[in-house]
Amino acid sequence: MNRHNQQNSLTPKALIYRIVITVTALFIVCLYMPRDERSTYQFDVGKPWRYSQLIATYDFPIYKSAETIQTEQDSILQHYEPYFAIDETVGKEQIEKFKATINGQKPATIPANYLAYVENKLEHIYAQGVMDTENFDQMHSDEVASIRIFAQNVAKEQPMTQVFSHKTAYEYLIDLGEDSLHYDRRVLRKCNLSDYIVPNLTYDKTKSEESRKDLLSSLSYSSGMVMSGQKIIDRGDIVDKETYDILTSLEKEYTRRNTSKMQTHTVLLGQMLYVALIIACLTLYFNLFRRDYLANTRHILFIASMPVIYPLITSFLIKHNLFNVYIIPFAMAPIFIRVFMDSRTAFVTHVATVLISAISLKYPYEFIATQLVAGMVAIYSLRELSQRSQLIRSAFYVTLASIAFYMSMELIHEKDFARLEYGMYIYIIINGILLLFAYPLLFLFEKVFGFTSNVTLVELSNTNNELLKRLSEVAPGTFQHSMQVANLATEVANKIGAKALLVRTGALYHDIGKMNSPAYFTENQNNFNPHDRISYEQSAAIVISHVKDGLKLADKYNLPQVIKDFISTHHGKGKTKYFLISYKNQNPDQPIDESLFTYPGPNPFTLEQAILMMADSVEAASRSLNEYTEESISGLVDKIVDSQVQEGFFKDCPITFHDITVAKDVFKEKLKTIYHTRISYPELKKK
Repeated sequence: MNRHNQQNSLTPKALIYRIVITVTALFIVCLYMPRDERSTYQFDVGKPWRYSQLIATYDFPIYKSAETIQTEQDSILQHYEPYFAIDETVGKEQIEKFKATINGQKPATIPANYLAYVENKLEHIYAQGVMDTENFDQMHSDEVASIRIFAQNVAKEQPMTQVFSHKTAYEYLIDLGEDSLHYDRRVLRKCNLSDYIVPNLTYDKTKSEESRKDLLSSLSYSSGMVMSGQKIIDRGDIVDKETYDILTSLEKEYTRRNTSKMQTHTVLLGQMLYVALIIACLTLYFNLFRRDYLANTRHILFIASMPVIYPLITSFLIKHNLFNVYIIPFAMAPIFIRVFMDSRTAFVTHVATVLISAISLKYPYEFIATQLVAGMVAIYSLRELSQRSQLIRSAFYVTLASIAFYMSMELIHEKDFARLEYGMYIYIIINGILLLFAYPLLFLFEKVFGFTSNVTLVELSNTNNELLKRLSEVAPGTFQHSMQVANLATEVANKIGAKALLVRTGALYHDIGKMNSPAYFTENQNNFNPHDRISYEQSAAIVISHVKDGLKLADKYNLPQVIKDFISTHHGKGKTKYFLISYKNQNPDQPIDESLFTYPGPNPFTLEQAILMMADSVEAASRSLNEYTEESISGLVDKIVDSQVQEGFFKDCPITFHDITVAKDVFKEKLKTIYHTRISYPELKKK
């Protein structure tokens, strides 16, 4: 009685498929990992220097920080003056156009003095310069104080307050000011002055960029020098702002001196080797302890997704300098794997995921230790997920443990509560809140990978759902039989360490196919047996068809595959012995096709399916006992279970002889309780 043989053997095609998955995961993870040069030193302002004395081995400048450089650039660029070329012919053309339009009106609608007034204002506008709206808005957005206007290689400074746009030029034309006593604005508006305002300034990108570079060339990117042999910092010294700038400058100088294309490829090679070794160790674990997972494509894809998704998220946050990586709920991965698989697999996969993600970080050791503690607490606190309250409790424990562990590491180095990084604890609390999203995500993983969680099993085992309620109405005897089988199977599962909720749910649905013809099954009959009117072959076909009919109903009601497996295996490849033996007795000399009396199978291939097969047969047979005594029940259970073992029904499932012995003991005790058996009294022997 070993595991399913097909699960232990991989075809060449399946092996290639798994290799492709592994290589693809390796490629995706390494492709998006940061490959910038990283110092072997780790330091922060206000933290002690953990390494030995550091002395400069070469001269290097003390580079200013990016914030300081940006501030100085902004200060210098306040004097930046973009260059604009002026086209002096534009103003003359528009003034002539205006004069021709006004003079061509017969009779004249505009007094002559208005013509001279507008002409003077247009000359002033074009002399100052008219800029198109886009450039005008950009200059104000950049807070440019003045520009350079050039014509014929002569440039003059022009304040932006004296430069016109189309809008400000029109407002200037109709703004009479002190001349309001001599002119009427309504007359000016009749002149359509907007038609004579055209930009005469053109942005010169080349000259402007040269001017900008000349200004920035005066900016110094360093604030001093460190000479070779100079002491930088000693062990235990606190890293202040000045020392931090020197250490950062040392990193930059090291990168400048050593960065090359070859070294980038070397970093990539190191990352690929690192990730490949971790994935190899993970694969080795499955090959040694859980070969059944390796043989299942769903399990392979699901497990491989964790060491891919989390490192990608980590690399994304690091590259784009977004949130702190401690807000990523790494403990969600072992929760998912624990719910769908087992605790040991959850922990091993979690370790691999954390180790791969850590190489993108500046402080990997604290991160690895904290996440491993969080993962272990998550696995221990959430052995089975069937209620939302369990996940809330687990998230609380994970958050509490992470805070306590991170604080312990800080106290080891800082030795003072006042110097703790309290902002980190905010990130850890956010991490705990995000863990609560594991509940809705479980549904997504179930649909994508075809798993069945305990939450789904709890919902399916509710006898008020549509399919079970219909079973209780159409075939009440079968429903009661299923309930009794569920109770027996659950008790056995609890005793031998099988999945009790799974086997209970499977037991409730294993006979739903009997709803199509309930009267042909003894538990639903009432003083009438329709089998008396048909042949044994027809009777066997009807009884056997309840497996096929059950699978059709399971498809109709979208039951999970794991429940369908209980329907197809609860009789295995057994035979309808009553009809087969009756046929042989009636036709002793005729050849018989035993396939007509054989269930389609397959035989059970999981521990839970084997439990259900035993419980189903024992419960059904117990109804036919003439008397319910300890001896009769014990004999019945031994006879049925031993015959199933002898016929090889359990060869393909991981059940042991010890499990079978425990199961028989449970069946005997439960049946005695159900039927209220009494001990049989001995008879007095005659002398």
